[in-house]
Amino acid sequence: MEFLVKEFYQLSLDELYRILQLRSEIFVVEQDCVYQDLDFKDQHALHVIGIKKNQIIAYTRIFKPGEYYKEASIGRVVVDEKERKFGYGHDLMKASIKTILEKFNTTEITISAQVYLKKFYESHGFKKVGDEYLEDGIQHVEMIKK
Repeated sequence: MEFLVKEFYQLSLDELYRILQLRSEIFVVEQDCVYQDLDFKDQHALHVIGIKKNQIIAYTRIFKPGEYYKEASIGRVVVDEKERKFGYGHDLMKASIKTILEKFNTTEITISAQVYLKKFYESHGFKKVGDEYLEDGIQHVEMIKK
């Protein structure tokens, strides 16, 4: 899988459409969660796009420190359901963390993680801070990597 990093204005219409389709497929359909994905934050994010055989199969959006949290942050972490068995989620997180280091010169990252993925994020150096909370009907926990 190849990773591209783009600002919002650099995304083609096809890329944006596929990203939004993938996010909807996972967060709305698979997780049966009705929520407002289009939140006007995409315009301020860097988009980390995982491409395999000319298809977008993985994605995150990242924010510089102070844009979303005090620290840099990673959100909207998705991997196409058919591609998860290959460990691409780990590759995606490594690429996102590397991009934050290269673009924002920091290793401090905050995420709002779905609780069932806590061990996955811990494997990338994130630690739970605070109590669990309900966000869009799904249990989340704030996690930080220093």
